[in-house]
Amino acid sequence: MKYDDIPLVNNEAIHNFELTVDGYRAFIDYKRKDDKIYLIHTEVPVELEGKGVASAIVEKAFTYIEENHLKLIPLCVYVASYLKRHPEWSRILAIHN
Repeated sequence: MKYDDIPLVNNEAIHNFELTVDGYRAFIDYKRKDDKIYLIHTEVPVELEGKGVASAIVEKAFTYIEENHLKLIPLCVYVASYLKRHPEWSRILAIHN
C-alpha cells in the first residue's frame, strides 16, 4: 500500500476518516452505531485523483475497523467495489455473504 507513512486520522467530531496527502484532505464519511461502522462516502480531491489515495484510505480504514473490533457496513459505492477487488476483507463485514 502506498502512503504507509501517512497516518489515518479518525475525526470523530465530524465522523470522517481523513488522509492528508500533499496538503490535500481525502476522507471517508462514516456513521457508527454500537459495534457497526457504516462507510457512507469516499471523497478524494481532484488534485489527488489517480494516485492511489482512495485505495489507501479505504485500506487504512479497514485496518482501523479490524483493530477496533468493529463490523463494516459498506454503503459507499467505492468501498463496495474495493471489497469486490479485495475479498480477503470480507472478514470485517457485519453480514457475510
